Amino acid sequence: MKRYLSRPVIAWAFYDWANSAFATTVMAGFFPLFFKQYWASGLDSTASTFQLGVGNAVASLFIVLAAPLLGAMADRGGLRKRFLFLFALLGVACTALLGGVGAGQWAAALALFVAATVGFMGANVFYDALLTVVAREEEWDMVSALGYALGYLGGGLLFGVNVAMTLSPESFGLADPAEAVRYAFFSVALWWALFSLPLLLMVKEPPVAQRLSAWAVACAGYRQVCETFRHIRALRPVFLFLIAYWLYIDGVDTIVRMAVDYGLAIGLEQGHLIGALLITQFVGFPAALVFGAVGQRIGARRGIFIAIGVYVGVTLWAAVISEPWEFYVLAACIGLVQGGIQALSRSLYARLIPTDKAAEFFGFYNMLGKFAALLGPLMVGYIGVALDSHRAGMLSLILLFVAGAWLLARVEVAGEGRERLADR
Repeated sequence: MKRYLSRPVIAWAFYDWANSAFATTVMAGFFPLFFKQYWASGLDSTASTFQLGVGNAVASLFIVLAAPLLGAMADRGGLRKRFLFLFALLGVACTALLGGVGAGQWAAALALFVAATVGFMGANVFYDALLTVVAREEEWDMVSALGYALGYLGGGLLFGVNVAMTLSPESFGLADPAEAVRYAFFSVALWWALFSLPLLLMVKEPPVAQRLSAWAVACAGYRQVCETFRHIRALRPVFLFLIAYWLYIDGVDTIVRMAVDYGLAIGLEQGHLIGALLITQFVGFPAALVFGAVGQRIGARRGIFIAIGVYVGVTLWAAVISEPWEFYVLAACIGLVQGGIQALSRSLYARLIPTDKAAEFFGFYNMLGKFAALLGPLMVGYIGVALDSHRAGMLSLILLFVAGAWLLARVEVAGEGRERLADR
């Protein structure tokens, strides 16, 4: 492991430590909680869930439309690091501004949340792309794992502190839990900005061979996106897998983003919801390693089917729960498979793509993963409003998991992944 720990690698990995605070404290934890109880307290419960679902979907849709072109432009123009910090700055600024939004101002809070989420997801596109800059190809798996590990630890650490602030605000010199949540938003912005500095200072992007004008970079980026998409469409198993992946990972990310809102809607106390999120955070990393070993023994696709089955079971149970202990058990179940389904999806995809186009295909895969939580939040919000039932809205996610599994079953994996399609 020591030979991988160069200064650029550590600096790069610490950006995951930096921005994971937003994913845990803001996206999954305090924003949906504060949105329903404080900013949107005057709205009907199903209406606030619908607004939150729309906000998440709008942020994802922006990345769907913009990220592939921006990513290709960054590759062509040597702008990956610059784009990363522009998006990160957007996320940091909007997260800090959330702390100043007053009670009842749900539209302003939602707009800032959407902008901050765009900053978070947009910056991650270019963060992933910088992996090839800080490490050699044979080091990518280990260095990528280091980033994930620091993300789990950093995000969980600050989230734990923020939870303590809300449970005992007087211990931190704060007036009440509402003030603690506002300071939690400020702490995330500061944490994100501070731990982004190592990447800014220590990671150097290689100069491009030829400087192009902004228009030339945009045109070259557009051509690259079209070429990559043509390659993917030409390989039916890869194309089917990517659609399947997008469907079931959309369900996974929707559960992460909407779980707290759902728990509040069915009457669970916020302390239990936050505690459950902490369980998911700290169970997730070691469980991902164990799940990866299981997938290696029985095959990546079978492992993904098991994970999807767990998510279907979780969704069915979530639709009927009423006790806090049930939410804790559901959180632990999600933690057991959340990292595993991501890890096995990546390894299965590696077995499907042509070896000589690995970087190109993985670039598209990584972008697609950032587009998740587009259909799911809209389904949960719309069906919840249409049927006046949060539980019905949650049940709708089963459609994403079943459709994803159905398509995945139709993906041809040569020799259970031992032979690449390129070798056929």
